[in-house]
Amino acid sequence: MLKRKLGKSGLEVSAIGLGCMGMSFSYGPRQDEKQMTSLLRSAVELGITFFDTAEVYGPFINEELVGQALAPVRSQVVIATKFGFDTSTYSRNAASLNSHPQHIKEVAEASLKRLKIDAIDLFYQHRVDPEVPTEDVAGAVKELIQQGKVKHFGLSEAGVKTIRRAHAVQPLAALQSEYSLWTRTPEKEVIPTLEELGIGFVPYSPLGRGFLTGAMTESTKFDGTDFRSGLPRFTPEAMKANQALINLLENIAQRKKATVAQISLAWLLARKPWIVPIPGTTKLHRLEENIGAVALELTADDLREIDGATANITVHGDRYPERLEKMTGR
Repeated sequence: MLKRKLGKSGLEVSAIGLGCMGMSFSYGPRQDEKQMTSLLRSAVELGITFFDTAEVYGPFINEELVGQALAPVRSQVVIATKFGFDTSTYSRNAASLNSHPQHIKEVAEASLKRLKIDAIDLFYQHRVDPEVPTEDVAGAVKELIQQGKVKHFGLSEAGVKTIRRAHAVQPLAALQSEYSLWTRTPEKEVIPTLEELGIGFVPYSPLGRGFLTGAMTESTKFDGTDFRSGLPRFTPEAMKANQALINLLENIAQRKKATVAQISLAWLLARKPWIVPIPGTTKLHRLEENIGAVALELTADDLREIDGATANITVHGDRYPERLEKMTGR
């Protein structure tokens, strides 16, 4: 597996990471713990060194799973987790924020125990809390870094002003935000800012929450516990309209002897050398497929073709309901 460095931080990780949320949370029923433990250890054997979780995934059970599974290979991996929600009141339909410094420190202590580690490799603010000055958030993480409890600081779904303010107090190793062939919002302001400041970029949902695998149609049904059942982009009407994007990618994939998912990931990897996508999966064959994208080379002509063709395709449906979209870009 090729390695990449997240900006100027010096934090080196596998070129593709593994998003672990869906193993326990948000994409249908919780998966079998033994099977997910096996999958996590297989990921390490296949060369993945970068694993993403958060206290709110469950809450707590995903961190516990990741901690238990990766304990035997701790020295080989980089574990990222997140703070910023009030887990005492958290539900998928009513998420409240809490990034007060004392709370951040309490979360760090609890996450360290669940993850069975001495230091959190990368600690993200999950969503920007408008009630707490960014400088206070960055200052709290800076103290944790000075104490050796955290190694690197990150933000998730933050806007450019917040990125600059936080970075001035404690340099950011990475920003984690949604970015893919059907969510290209970061390209306008965020990515140029990250490049200027030397901050890495970790796209989550790089496969469009599964849509960019080409495995979904307008007749795809979602379990009531599946987060996608409430997303505007996953209504039957939107998925039917968005099939145009899949048709385009399928044509390119056939020519490159690859899958739609591999083309989608290879496109991201080709954008910048400090971009590290973290597709999630609960299946070994999908994990192997995703890893295959690292060796897939898209030529300048391929990239021009993809960008030119996708520029003429309108993606239908918002990525989040309004209440969740308001939590992004602050």
